[in-house]
Amino acid sequence: MKKVLLSFFILHFFFSPARAQSLTFVELNCENLFDYRHDEGKDDSEYLPEATRHWTKKRYWRKLNNIAQELLSTSDEGIPDLIGLCEIENDSTMHDLVRRSLLRNAGYEYLTTSSPDLRGIDVALLYSPFSFAPIRSYSLRVIPVEKMRPTRDILYACGEIASGDTLHVFVVHLPSRFGGERYSRPFRQAAANRLCEAVDSIYAVSLQPQILIAGDFNDGAESEILQGICRHRLHNLTQQGEAPEGVHGTYRYQGEWESIDHILGSPSISKKVESARIHAPMFLLEEERKYGGFKPRRTYNGMRYQPGYSDHLPLVVRIKWL
Repeated sequence: MKKVLLSFFILHFFFSPARAQSLTFVELNCENLFDYRHDEGKDDSEYLPEATRHWTKKRYWRKLNNIAQELLSTSDEGIPDLIGLCEIENDSTMHDLVRRSLLRNAGYEYLTTSSPDLRGIDVALLYSPFSFAPIRSYSLRVIPVEKMRPTRDILYACGEIASGDTLHVFVVHLPSRFGGERYSRPFRQAAANRLCEAVDSIYAVSLQPQILIAGDFNDGAESEILQGICRHRLHNLTQQGEAPEGVHGTYRYQGEWESIDHILGSPSISKKVESARIHAPMFLLEEERKYGGFKPRRTYNGMRYQPGYSDHLPLVVRIKWL
């Protein structure tokens, strides 16, 4: 009898008309979510037990559970439907996150890339099978330009959501600003061009597609690269997102807040956005002693370990279909 009642509750909760009319999408850069084992051919030695950071099994599992806690805290109405993650190492870390961490009872499935990134960094999409049924998915390889190192693939997934609509999702992590913004800009532009090609191909076969793009772009909303992406019939859904007092971005560097994480959407999505915000409860923040105010509570301050979460804050967008 208990199993029957539980099954009834699950069916009622996940397939209720109210749930079919909305979707919660979360984006988070996890800050070096590495396991503690070496991946052959990847430069992941920094995150091994014998390395300077002493990245042990215990620290790895604490990181997983902290990320799980952070993700679960982003929604007051059940679990988020879709979650785009950046800076995850491999399929194994995603398996541990959705099957063995505090997320294990949420029922998430996941898709991930296997990129040529030298450190082994990838992106992933977590999805609730009650909210998103994948039709097809694949990685988009970014061809390096001159002086550019191999970078993260772009993850593309197309699926049916609870409302019956088809949703196209991209998870991206553009190259960093290592070497300076101007020096590294062509590298991010190469990745942006690959993304825009894929977006244009969707518009070529659909007049009003439902497209969501999320990730760490390593550029602000007013940058040339973000503006260029948005010219491909996309809107920045989180540019004017709400944030708690004292929080002015998703990332803080040398006392300055930056919004380098974004969630973009096609016009058919943007007109249905009910809310967009930076998720910054106090447990994800710590005091910024040098510059004042607060900053994201990360896993390492320099080389000093602390049981934090990430150096980025999550973005949350809630979409109402009706």
